[in-house]
Amino acid sequence: MAAVLWKEVLLLTSLVVVCYWNSLSCGFVFDDVSAILDNKDLRPTTPLRNLFLNDFWGTPMAEERSHKSYRPLTVLTFRLNYLLSELSPASYHLLNVALHAAACLLFLRVCRLFLDHNSGLVAALLFAVHPIHTEAVTGVVGRAELLSSIFLLAAFLAYTKSTSANHSIVWSPIALTVVLVAAATLCKEQGITVVGICCVYEVFVAQGFTLPMLLDTLQQALRGKGTFPYNVLQMLLKLIVLVISTLLLVIVRVQVIQSQLPVFTRFDNPAAVSPTPTRQLTFNYLLPVNAWLLLNPSDLCCDWTMGTIPLVESALDQRNLATLVFYVLLGMLAYRSITCSRSSAKTVVMALSLIVLPFIPASNLFFPVGFVVAERVLYVPSMGFCVLVAHGFKVLSHKGYLKKISWLMIGVLLTTHAVKTFNRNWDWESEYTLFMSALKVNKNNAKLWNNVGHALENQNNYAKALRYFLQATSVQPDDIGAHMNVGRTYKNLNKSKEAEDAYLVAKSLMPQIIPGKKYATRVAPNHLNVYINLANLIRANESRLEEADQLYRQAISMRPDFKQAYISRGELLLKMNKLTEARDAYLRALELDRSNADLWYNLAIVHIEMKEPSEALRNFEQALQLSPRHKLALFNSALLMQESGEAKFWPEANRRFLAYIEEEPNDANGYFNLGMLAMDAEENAAAERWMHKAIALQSGFRSALFNLALLYSQSRRELEALPVLDELLRHHPEHVKGLILKGDILMNHKKDTAGAKACFQRILQMDPGNVQGKHNLCVVYFEERDLPRAERCLEETLELAPHEEYVRRHLSIVRGKIAAMNAAGQPLVVEKPKMEEDGRQNPHVEKDVRKSSTEMDQSQLDGGQPERRTAAKSPEEKGDIEQKRAAALKRLEEIERILSGD
Repeated sequence: MAAVLWKEVLLLTSLVVVCYWNSLSCGFVFDDVSAILDNKDLRPTTPLRNLFLNDFWGTPMAEERSHKSYRPLTVLTFRLNYLLSELSPASYHLLNVALHAAACLLFLRVCRLFLDHNSGLVAALLFAVHPIHTEAVTGVVGRAELLSSIFLLAAFLAYTKSTSANHSIVWSPIALTVVLVAAATLCKEQGITVVGICCVYEVFVAQGFTLPMLLDTLQQALRGKGTFPYNVLQMLLKLIVLVISTLLLVIVRVQVIQSQLPVFTRFDNPAAVSPTPTRQLTFNYLLPVNAWLLLNPSDLCCDWTMGTIPLVESALDQRNLATLVFYVLLGMLAYRSITCSRSSAKTVVMALSLIVLPFIPASNLFFPVGFVVAERVLYVPSMGFCVLVAHGFKVLSHKGYLKKISWLMIGVLLTTHAVKTFNRNWDWESEYTLFMSALKVNKNNAKLWNNVGHALENQNNYAKALRYFLQATSVQPDDIGAHMNVGRTYKNLNKSKEAEDAYLVAKSLMPQIIPGKKYATRVAPNHLNVYINLANLIRANESRLEEADQLYRQAISMRPDFKQAYISRGELLLKMNKLTEARDAYLRALELDRSNADLWYNLAIVHIEMKEPSEALRNFEQALQLSPRHKLALFNSALLMQESGEAKFWPEANRRFLAYIEEEPNDANGYFNLGMLAMDAEENAAAERWMHKAIALQSGFRSALFNLALLYSQSRRELEALPVLDELLRHHPEHVKGLILKGDILMNHKKDTAGAKACFQRILQMDPGNVQGKHNLCVVYFEERDLPRAERCLEETLELAPHEEYVRRHLSIVRGKIAAMNAAGQPLVVEKPKMEEDGRQNPHVEKDVRKSSTEMDQSQLDGGQPERRTAAKSPEEKGDIEQKRAAALKRLEEIERILSGD
């Protein structure tokens, strides 16, 4: 085997870089979103063992919705990318380009086994630039093909060294081959087909057998006219080892998928659910379709599902001629190559083995797959195609009069393919460009119209997205997902009636339950989200909550393991204040997925509503163990610790709030609660700093403004509190406690009774029955020495609060004062005397504290995470009862001193 020269390495690598350098500017598109952006297995916080328990997309293999694509080594490389650059697409694309270059170099080594120097280089160059590879190289998920191909080629090269110069078996290359086959299979399932390629190589190339020779040897052995030659016995021994190793790998693979094939629908692969002979005719027609893509890669498309290729429903369909021609040509090549002993025949047989064997798992001929045609699965078969082209070039170039023409043709082919590849890469720049390019090739695929709509939806261009979703329903009227997309978009456009109608159409298209038949096998699990979406829509109407609950229960009855239905139903039950049922719903969901941090968080919210803070805190801890940076769990567990009133929890609450603001640096709530913690700990400087930060982030932050003013007041910096209160009242002129505190400061520290009176009168304008504001206004009248008015005011206050003893006592004091002044002949309304500054604070101004709502909103189609528990109830509504009582008693003493004094 000729070595690969450094000049050839440089040439191939440079050509790959030139063709694919623009792929570095592409983002994550199509399947990359699920495999990279949404895959938690890439995150360092996810245990490495999860890579070997979950499928390629991060779904547990045991779950029915899993695609059963077991590729842990590929996911491991994604995880390495994440460690280096997190979610920067350029590094992922760069590694793909490097892997493609490595595959080209290994392929050149393989070509040197069957082709001469120039022909082998031509095959490698064609493989490097072939446009069919853009999906495998530029699409990040295509890395599974790249890695599997590298290990496949390495395994084959290792096997070619399993025979020594004296024709004895060398076992170390065979052992290495088995290891590399396992690695190829752990990158992508088709890697195991290299065993078949090795078998073909051993029989027809290494041993030099032809089909007639094999049949003759077998006949002689069966007739007892002779024994198997020694070289045949050696060959059989090697092949038996390979086959047994392969069977062990297959058994392990079957165990991993728990003997279950993935569930696909007629939308993914229409022919897979079609009757005979439509299924067979269509699947066989797909073979010439794939061959044509290798021959003429001009019309490439990222998705060939649904109606892209109409079903072949009759033997009279003209497309069957293409199938017939394909099988005739393939049969002729195969027969010629295995019956002829010339070296060219060995080249052809190895080319055919590279084309046929790796394609079998994706052919739909033996078991259905989740696609009709996928360009990326042609990555390895294209190697055999390139060998055939190079072999044809070799034949032509050896004929003198065709030599120049053959070189010219190869030059033109390489140039056009390189340009096509370079231009095709731009299609993968974004989801919008990718799916729009696909629509130019095929307008009969509803999935493409849907995906363009999704791309526009992600840009918040709902009106334009709706047009594409509606077109999808026109192209495929029975596409449940398209009608769901229409409903969701109408909802985003605030057209609830139209949204509900679209969801009802989607629901009507769902297969009906057949007694005794498993529902999950006949419908895509994500289509059941139509019940979730419809229920989420109608539950906005308080009168339709029971109807929404019925939809959730219907989804659960169809699939008792439908986790999202339990999550959404738990949220609804919480809204309906059915706390026990909500808890049970979340516990059932946790039985299905105990590693879901959001579920533990939701369960904690339920326990808060059930007045079980210790249990809620334990659930928050579970959520944080699974996801240490879970923002809502950090925030609300810290809030729960803070509201417990136990100082021992404050340091940990402070740490969690700090972790929260690292995740959400622009959320004022985090800074506000840090300020409240500091106030609890009497760290006034820190409290002031955090409150200012919260107010800077959220202008007019009601709770932060009031508590900052209260902090100033408690620190005897009342005059600094006044501008803060002014800002509070400018944004919230109805803030009663702000008006009370401002009135108190104006009366006691600014000696501005007129300003104080205006504050208390403003309260009574908004709420004539406000006892606190009414009583404080009475105190103002007394401060003004208008005793009759103070008496009338207190009488009115007593009518409002007949059981308030302090009001009755103050009224008694005022009446006593009036009686004494009448007896002394003094006027009852006198000029206000000078009052001493005693720093009094209004009795009912209480510390503003935090109280958060537990109402949870459905944020996305397949979400389930509640919104943050903040601001649904006013933060001033909750306080420390004992502290308020002590402050009120102290203030009563001060008022009584005023009322009974001169």
